[in-house]
Amino acid sequence: MTANLKRGASTENDKKPKKAKQNIGSDSESELSDVPDEPQQPPQVEQVTQVKQESPSNLKHASDVTPKVENTNGLEISSDLVNLKEIENNKVSNDQDLNTSTVSPKKPSKSNKPSDDSDFDEKPKARSSRRSTSAKKEKKENVTDDEKKTPKKTPKNSSQPPNQTPNGDVKDEGDEEDDYKWWAEQGGFGDGTERWSTLEHNGVFFPPEYIPLPKQVKMKYDGKLVELSNEAEEVAGFYAAVLGSDHAADETFNKNFFQDFQSVLRDYPPLDGTKIKDFEKCDFSPIREHLDIEKEKKKAMTKDEKKRTKEQRDEIENPFTHCLLDGRKEKVGNFRIEPPSLFRGRGAHPKKGKLKLRIKPEQITINIGKDAKIPDAPPGTNWGSVQHDNTVTWLATWKENINGAYKYVYLAPGSTLKGQSDMSKFEKSRELKHYIGNVRESYEADLQNKVMFDRQRATAAYLVDRLALRAGNEKGEDEADTVGCCSLRCEHVMLRPPNLVTFDFLGKDSVRFYQEDIKVDPQVFKNLRIFKKEPKGPQDPIFDRIHTTVLNNYFRGFMKGLSAKVFRTYNASITFQEELKQTPNEGTVAEKLLSFNRANRNVAILCNHQKNVSKSHDATMDKMGDRLKALKYQRRKLRQMLAQVADDKKVYKDHPSFKDEESDLEDEWMDAHEENERDKEVERQKKKFERDNEKLRNEDQKEMKPEDLGERLQEVEEKWKTVTKERRAGKPDVGKKNQTQLTTAMQKMEDRLEAFRVNASNKDEVKDVSLGTSKINYIDPRITVAWCKAYEVPVEKVFAKTLLTKFTWAMETSPDWKF
Repeated sequence: MTANLKRGASTENDKKPKKAKQNIGSDSESELSDVPDEPQQPPQVEQVTQVKQESPSNLKHASDVTPKVENTNGLEISSDLVNLKEIENNKVSNDQDLNTSTVSPKKPSKSNKPSDDSDFDEKPKARSSRRSTSAKKEKKENVTDDEKKTPKKTPKNSSQPPNQTPNGDVKDEGDEEDDYKWWAEQGGFGDGTERWSTLEHNGVFFPPEYIPLPKQVKMKYDGKLVELSNEAEEVAGFYAAVLGSDHAADETFNKNFFQDFQSVLRDYPPLDGTKIKDFEKCDFSPIREHLDIEKEKKKAMTKDEKKRTKEQRDEIENPFTHCLLDGRKEKVGNFRIEPPSLFRGRGAHPKKGKLKLRIKPEQITINIGKDAKIPDAPPGTNWGSVQHDNTVTWLATWKENINGAYKYVYLAPGSTLKGQSDMSKFEKSRELKHYIGNVRESYEADLQNKVMFDRQRATAAYLVDRLALRAGNEKGEDEADTVGCCSLRCEHVMLRPPNLVTFDFLGKDSVRFYQEDIKVDPQVFKNLRIFKKEPKGPQDPIFDRIHTTVLNNYFRGFMKGLSAKVFRTYNASITFQEELKQTPNEGTVAEKLLSFNRANRNVAILCNHQKNVSKSHDATMDKMGDRLKALKYQRRKLRQMLAQVADDKKVYKDHPSFKDEESDLEDEWMDAHEENERDKEVERQKKKFERDNEKLRNEDQKEMKPEDLGERLQEVEEKWKTVTKERRAGKPDVGKKNQTQLTTAMQKMEDRLEAFRVNASNKDEVKDVSLGTSKINYIDPRITVAWCKAYEVPVEKVFAKTLLTKFTWAMETSPDWKF
C-alpha cells in the first residue's frame, strides 16, 4: 500500500466538522466551524447572457426571460442559447487573461536555496517558456513509447491483421459483425471537432400533469382541514412524501420548503381562505396516509397487472429511448424530464427542501441534425430553441431553478460517443505517467521558492498530486460552502509537529473530508504553517495568492489538457493497479474478489468517496450471521451423515477439516431454526395448495378439499419432528447417499462457508465507503479487465451489467495490459 493510502478513512460522516485545536508552536489556534454544502458546478455556456430567475411560485412553468430570434424553421429561438457548447468531461475552459503566464517545468536549483521563510518577493519571477534539452528528449522518448501502446486509427494500407484489436488481442471468428467497434475503427477519439454527421431523435419525455387528490384528502392547519388549490396541493404532497424520513427532521429542509410553499400559496391561496403562516401548525399526515394506501395498492397488484402497466408505460416512452446517430441506432440515456419535487441535495446543502419547478418545452433547447425532422413539442407549446451543432454530444438542454445549472440529455453510457469520451479521459490520465516526473521535479523545487506566489502554487500542486485533493472553486453566497485545495481556509487545516497534518472540511457534494495526522513532506508542513500565520484568522484563505485557474494553467505547461482532475484519475488508476498486486495467485475466486474490493476501497479512501453507514447495516450483518449459522447447521448434518458411512480412513486423511465440529451452534438456536424452517415449509405448502386449486378451476376440474391441505401440513409436522429427533441423537438419516456423494457434498459446503465468510467480511469493511464512484469514474476499466483475465475471475463478478455495457471498449484488453 502506498504511503498516501496508509491513512484510514474516518468512520464518521458527521454533518458538522469536529472542533479541533492545533499545536503548531507560535501560530495561533483556530477552531473548525460548520461549513455548508457545495452544489454541483453548472457547465459554462458560451455567449449566454444573464437571465432573470423565475419565482418558485410558478409551479408548472418556470422559464427564463430571454430575447428571441426567428430561425428558418419558423420557431422562436432563444438567442442566448444558440451558441451552447458542450463541456466535455466536466472540464472548464478558462482562457481569460489572469495576469499570470503559463509556466514551463522548472529544474530544481541547487544554488540559492533559501534557508528561511521570512523573506518573500511580492511578484512572481519571470520564467522561461523553454524546456531543457534533456526534458524535451525525455518527453519525446516517452511519447514514442506511449504511441506504441495507445490505440491508433488503422490506415487502409495498414499491415495490421484485420482480426487484431487495438489492445493486441485476436478476434474470434464468431464475433458478431453487427457490433460497431468504434475503438478499432477510429482509434477511440475522433478529431475533437465534429462528433457526428447526422442525428435524429424524438426530443424528450415530459412527466404527466398533476392529478388532484380525492376531495376528502386534505392537509390540516391548526387542526382544521384546508381546501388547497391544485398548485398548492401538489407541493403539499411533495412534503407529505418525505414525512418520517431524515429530511422532515432537518431544520434547513423544513425552512426552505415552507418559504417556497408560502410563495406558492401567495399566488394560489387556499380556496377556503385559510391563512397558513406557521409551519408548526401544518399537518400533512392525511395526505401521507393517502399516499401510503396508494403505494400498498401498487404492491398488491398481480404479476399480470404489473406487466400490463409496464408495457403501457414502455409503449409511451419507446419513441424517446433511441436515436439515429450517423445512421446507427443508439440508446439515449436520461430522456425523461425530471418531475417537479423538493430538492434533496446531499450532506448539508443550504438549498435542500426548495421547490424544483416543472420544466416546460419553452425552456428546452433541442440539438439535432440539419436535415432531420424537428421533434414535435407537446400540443400547444414550442421548443425554446433548435440548433444543429455537431461539435457537441447532447440532444437537449435546459436550466433548472435550484442552482441555475444546465441539464443535458446525452446518449446512454454504452453509446459510441460516451465510450469515446470515457476512453479519451482515461488515455489522458494514462499519458500523465510520462510527465509526472517533470511535474514533481518542478513543484518540489518551488516548495522553497522565495516568491510567495510560486511557493503557494507548488504546495497546492503537492496536495493535489499526493493527497488527491480537488482543486476547489470560489463559491457564491447562495452556494454550498464546500472547498477544495485552493479554497482551503485556515480553519480547515490543523498542524502537529514534526510534519503531521489533519484536514477537516466539507468537500464535493457536502461530503466531509476528514483525515487525521497525514504525514507530509517537511517543507510542505513548514509552508502550511507560514501560510496560516497571523494576521490571518480562521476564515482567511490559506492560499491567498493563487486560485484554481492558476494551478491548472501551471499543469498545462507540462502536458496539453492536464488539470487537477486528471491527477485524481491518474492516482486512482495507478494506485488501484499497484494494490491489485496483492491478489493471491492460488486463492479462490472469493478470496481474489476480496483483494479486488480492498484495492477498490483504498482508492475510494484516497479520493474521499465516503458514504454514511446505512441504518440497516447492523440488522443486515445480524441476518448474515444467522445465514452463516444456517450453513453451519447444514454442515453439521452432512458431517454426521458422513461419519456413519465413512469406512475409508483416507477420507479424513485427505480432508482433516471434515472432523472439525461447528462453532457457536447451541441447541437452543438449532431448535428455533428448525421451528422457523418448519413454518416456512407450512407456508409453502399452503401457497402450493392455492395454486393447484386455481389451476384445477381453470381446467374445469374438481378442486381439492381442505382436508387434503391438512394431510400435507401433518406430513410437514411429522417430518420436522423426525429431523429434530435425529439431530439430538447425532445420527441424521443417510438414506441412499454413499461415501463419495457425501464427501463431494461436504467439500461444496466447505467452499460455500468460506465464500460466505469472505463476502460478510467484505460487506462490513466497505460499509462507510462508496466503491461505485471510483470504479465508474476514476479507475481505468482496462485495469479491471486485465486483472480478471490474469487471475481467471469472471468479469461479471466485478462489473454489473450496466458497466459491462458502458465499458464495452475495454473488454478486449489483454491480461498483461498496464496503465
